[in-house]
Amino acid sequence: MKEKTIDYVLRTTWLTVQKMYNEEASKFGSTMATGFTLLSIDPEKGTPSTSLGPKMGIEATSLSRILKTMEKKGLITRKPNPSDGRGVIIGLTDFGIEKRDYSREKVLLFNEAIKNNVSEEQLLNFYEVAEVINDIVCNKKIFNQSDS
Repeated sequence: MKEKTIDYVLRTTWLTVQKMYNEEASKFGSTMATGFTLLSIDPEKGTPSTSLGPKMGIEATSLSRILKTMEKKGLITRKPNPSDGRGVIIGLTDFGIEKRDYSREKVLLFNEAIKNNVSEEQLLNFYEVAEVINDIVCNKKIFNQSDS
């Protein structure tokens, strides 16, 4: 059998998880991206729009599209940021909080299913490897920016 690369395993695993979440969300006219966004917004205070993209690791243009759709569906509100006149606070409506709770429930169900099928040691090893990968990538220890 041909050895699989780490990149391949990461990518295919994430795509499988993403497909699972999208299939579940589609039953309720939603998407995984919407659920992830709901989970990234502080349900009590809201979240500044400028910190939401970096928190989620997505580009501003993608986030703008998601937020526009969420606003149309009545999941979020936009209010001026009192501490930054140029910024906006993204808040959750009652409907948004309801859908956020549902999304949280699904994520916790996924976590429990994994925990029930792997040992604590395997899970700790997974977290350690993921942390190393994130460190190597975030600190540009593989591809140097000046190489291009």
